[in-house]
Amino acid sequence: MVCTPVEKSPNLLPTTSKANSKAGLAPLLLTVVELIRQLMEAQVIRRMEQDCLSESELEQASESLQKLEEQVLNLCHIFEIEPADLNINLGDVGTLLPSPGSYYPGEIGNKPSVLELLDRLLNTGIVVDGEIDLGLAQLNLIHAKLRLVLTSRPL
Repeated sequence: MVCTPVEKSPNLLPTTSKANSKAGLAPLLLTVVELIRQLMEAQVIRRMEQDCLSESELEQASESLQKLEEQVLNLCHIFEIEPADLNINLGDVGTLLPSPGSYYPGEIGNKPSVLELLDRLLNTGIVVDGEIDLGLAQLNLIHAKLRLVLTSRPL
């Protein structure tokens, strides 16, 4: 699988040009923040439509999401990153984020983004159960058991 920005740049991390190579990991970090921001926005929309939020909660959430979006855009400006470059093309998987205005929680699109799939998983819920052994030189050094419940609904 090849991961490239949506604009099909050969870079793995979202960048606008070689000039902002000083940004370091900022593009990757901003991409993760934007993914989480859009996931939270989708969950607010879902709860709003289900009448699970009071007017004051909706206003607080809306204001917080707007401020977070402004901060992301401000940091993009500081690091000379085009906001559109925060969306990464993940090859056959699709894009990380939906194109602006193309996704509304609960609606099914033709070519869902990773964000849309994560939103549906959060809305439905998922349980991951597994074990991981980490080691080297044929020695198991770390053994981890994992049980993760991921949902946007209270348990």
